[in-house]
Amino acid sequence: MPDSPVLDHHSPYETPLHRDESAIAGMWLFLASEALLFGGLFLVCLIYSHTRSAGWAEGVRHTNLVIGGVNTMILITSGAVYTMAVEAGKRGDNRRVVRAGLGAAALGVAFLVLKGVEWALEFREHLFPGPDFALHGPDAGAAELFYSFYFLATFLHGMHMVVGIGLILWICRKARHGIFGPAWNTPVDIVGLYWSFVDLVWMLLFPLLYLLGRA
Repeated sequence: MPDSPVLDHHSPYETPLHRDESAIAGMWLFLASEALLFGGLFLVCLIYSHTRSAGWAEGVRHTNLVIGGVNTMILITSGAVYTMAVEAGKRGDNRRVVRAGLGAAALGVAFLVLKGVEWALEFREHLFPGPDFALHGPDAGAAELFYSFYFLATFLHGMHMVVGIGLILWICRKARHGIFGPAWNTPVDIVGLYWSFVDLVWMLLFPLLYLLGRA
């Protein structure tokens, strides 16, 4: 059965438990700072969606609801699949950690590919803010503002997904050496926290960018 890696005499931690608790606390602190970043973005979106509601809704109605909805299901499924990796790691089933991790990463890649297709369609339709912006009329300025936030938010989320996929693949690489088990599963748990945060951010972005004002 895999054991927790032994601390060397240069380690700043008193015990392996102290090291693992510090790592988890560090991830929570990092996620709190990320929540402030996205929280400010959400707040600005909500304010403009009320103060410039007509133009904002016009922008929302031009987003691709089908791709957005499919991507939402993909990301929910990916989060559920990675949960299986976390549970497998606790049991010491490293082979299942690899399979579930690769499945979650593949779904993450599928999300990014679909988002790339969606962006390509939007560029083709001249929905990127600039002199060639396709929407006109009295609410065109607010619609263009919406798309400024849309591309910024989805880009930031996409970059976080790229990092998350890289972390999952790192977990899979370590699991192939059979190092996770009941005594030590901290890296799998930490990456699970990060991936869950990425899922949560999209769950908040989806209604803001695809549903708010569409009716």
